[in-house]
Amino acid sequence: MHGLINRSIQLFMRDTYGDERWRSVARAAGIGPEGFEPMLEYDDSVTDTLLAMVATHLDKPEAAVLEDLGTYLVSHETTRGVRRLLRFSGESFADFLHSLDDLPSRARLAMPDLQLPELELREEPGGRFRLFVLSTQRGWGYVMLGLLRAMADDYGALVMMDMAPGASSVAVIEIALLDGAYAEGRAFSLAEGVSPQGAGPAGTAAARAPEEGGAL
Repeated sequence: MHGLINRSIQLFMRDTYGDERWRSVARAAGIGPEGFEPMLEYDDSVTDTLLAMVATHLDKPEAAVLEDLGTYLVSHETTRGVRRLLRFSGESFADFLHSLDDLPSRARLAMPDLQLPELELREEPGGRFRLFVLSTQRGWGYVMLGLLRAMADDYGALVMMDMAPGASSVAVIEIALLDGAYAEGRAFSLAEGVSPQGAGPAGTAAARAPEEGGAL
């Protein structure tokens, strides 16, 4: 697994729950308190153990942890670059959804070794969409679900979404866009990037991108 993924989990734990909680997880997972180097490759088993320890320490299912991680990546100050990258995708949440097919290739322009899941959006009548998240690595669907909830909040859109049953390598997120301008979204400027105004109803507290040593 790319070190940037593990580093993102580390920063999520530290920024959300505090440095001491991170150190407890690191000890349980057999990892030094300094954590991960973003540019190194780690065996997938290291990530699996890390996620299991995070879930145990937080007393949450791994799926819930991964969804919270996706939300963190768009809403926290440490990761504000992720939000900025995603907001470049368009002026509305619908624009953002239609840009998702190109997201993995855009990410590879910056980091050729980073293997993100392939994304395929299918639009259906009545403002409904199905997002297919194709990956051999488990859990990406829940990360994307948390990310989508936070982005809906960011745009001020009223959206219902949930995970549909799917094969292990294909997660399917069902999305119903009820109102693209339900509330005032968080302010965003191409020149300035992040501005701490506003919040919509469709997500929870949010995240931003790589700063301190890098994050996904």
